[in-house]
Amino acid sequence: MAVYQYRCPDHGPTETRCAMGSAPATVRCPACGADAARVFTAPRLSFGSPVRRALLDRTEQSRDEPAVVSGPPARHPSAAALPRNPALARLPRP
Repeated sequence: MAVYQYRCPDHGPTETRCAMGSAPATVRCPACGADAARVFTAPRLSFGSPVRRALLDRTEQSRDEPAVVSGPPARHPSAAALPRNPALARLPRP
């Protein structure tokens, strides 16, 4: 079941649950009985993880206003402390 939103001109938004793809274009407002038109919204993205929401926000913002940087990012201090894999030393270098 999917949740679909509708908006009554007098009483505002209302929701209804229907099988996916079977939602009508209008439903009756539960308060006044007038026709409420279907409203197309984002599919409940706010229920995702905060990390994922932040990533989506940064991606959306960088499309129009990319971040200006002065150089490559600094190396993470723990990256140098990681032990090197000896098998990687045998790989050819360019």
